[in-house]
Amino acid sequence: MRDHDELTVRYNYDSFTPENYEPWMNFEKSPSVGQAAPDFPLWTLDGQKTRLSEIWSARLFTVVEFGSFT
Repeated sequence: MRDHDELTVRYNYDSFTPENYEPWMNFEKSPSVGQAAPDFPLWTLDGQKTRLSEIWSARLFTVVEFGSFT
């Protein structure tokens, strides 16, 4: 299993209970507004691997949104 597949399985938990969502709550580790985000790997919708730095170097502004809207 690829690393991002394992993370996807862990992220897509079956019930909204503290033991499922609390491991993802790391707001104190997040960069402040205006501070550069750390570079990390990303995958496109067609499965190609890229990096956040590749995306932000090609654009003046980059917004990265995590979470779900249900």
